[in-house]
Amino acid sequence: MSLTAISLLIIAVAFAFIAIFVVKVLLAVSSTMKNVAGTLESVESKMEGITKESESLLQKTNVIADDVQHKSESLNSLFDTLNNVGTSVGHVGDSMNQLSASVSKSSQKHSDDVVKFMKWGDTAINLYTKWKLRKQTFEKPTENN
Repeated sequence: MSLTAISLLIIAVAFAFIAIFVVKVLLAVSSTMKNVAGTLESVESKMEGITKESESLLQKTNVIADDVQHKSESLNSLFDTLNNVGTSVGHVGDSMNQLSASVSKSSQKHSDDVVKFMKWGDTAINLYTKWKLRKQTFEKPTENN
């Protein structure tokens, strides 16, 4: 065998090894791509499930937000009513204070009148008692004679 034949044989063997190596790499890449495709399909189906759950959760959140808004508006009218009741109670309290002040002034005036009446009554009783004592004093000497 000549040198050229040996060189060609070495090139052919090297080419065969390269071809075998490329085939093995391509088979590994093919297997990897199948795994990646399967993983992507799994991820895609899970993402669809997550998307459906997210949409459902978003709809429920919107319903809850609407319900909270409605109840908040209802509470606003309740708080307005309570504010009006508080104002009314304040007015009633003011009226009661005015009535109490009026009654106090009136009772003070009547109390002064009662004190004056008691003084006049006391003076009248004293005068009557003195008159009676004088009458008895003047009548006793005439009874002895």
